[in-house]
Formats: sequence, C-alpha cells, structure tokens
Amino acid sequence: QVPLVESGGGSVQAGDSLTLSCVASIRTFSNYALGWFRQAPGKEREFVARINWRGSIPSYSDSVKDRFAIFRDNAKNTVYLQMNRLKPEDTALYYCVADSTYLPSAQRDDYDYRGQGTQVTVSS
Repeated sequence: QVPLVESGGGSVQAGDSLTLSCVASIRTFSNYALGWFRQAPGKEREFVARINWRGSIPSYSDSVKDRFAIFRDNAKNTVYLQMNRLKPEDTALYYCVADSTYLPSAQRDDYDYRGQGTQVTVSS
C-alpha cells in the first residue's frame, strides 16, 4: 500500500482555485509533520507549505502565502492544500511529504514518506 497518495490536480485558468488532497496510509498519522512541495519541468523542487503535528502552525513560502492554505484532518489521515488565485507560475507537479522528526522545509530533501504527486497546470 502506497503510504501517501495525492489527488485533486488538474488544468485550470489563472485566477481559479484547486484543493489538493494527500491521503496517508500511515499508522499514527498525527505523529507526522506534513508538507507540500512542487517541481516544474527543468526547475528545482520548491517548498510550498508545511503544517506541524497538531496542525496548529502552518508555514508557507513567500510565493504562495496569502493564496494557499494547508490544513490537516487527522481523523481522515489527510492533508490538504487549498490553492486560490492560481497563477501560471504555479504550474508544477505537487507532492506531499510526511516526517515523524523534521518539519518539512526548503533546506531538507529527505523525509520518511513522499507521494508520487499530482499535476497542476495553470493557463493564462
């Protein structure tokens, strides 16, 4: 069973909204910090957002803050990324990560679990 499975991606117009979901098949899901990254073709991976174990402290990259929101539902073993006012530069493969020790960040590339990703394409 795949530990993390993302869904919710698609092709949208600039200004539209999408909500990505990442369902985890992990025991003690609430013990994991969660994050979203993205990677566009030919570009480095980019940290997007993270949320701590209790879901009380979200954090965002400068490029998405005030437009994106991360939240988790521990009862459903799911983390969400709500994306508003999408821009063409948001086009990328979005994937979630989970770690029992480290908060996801731009400085770290190694996590306990990583999903396969879901594609988001934003046209102008």
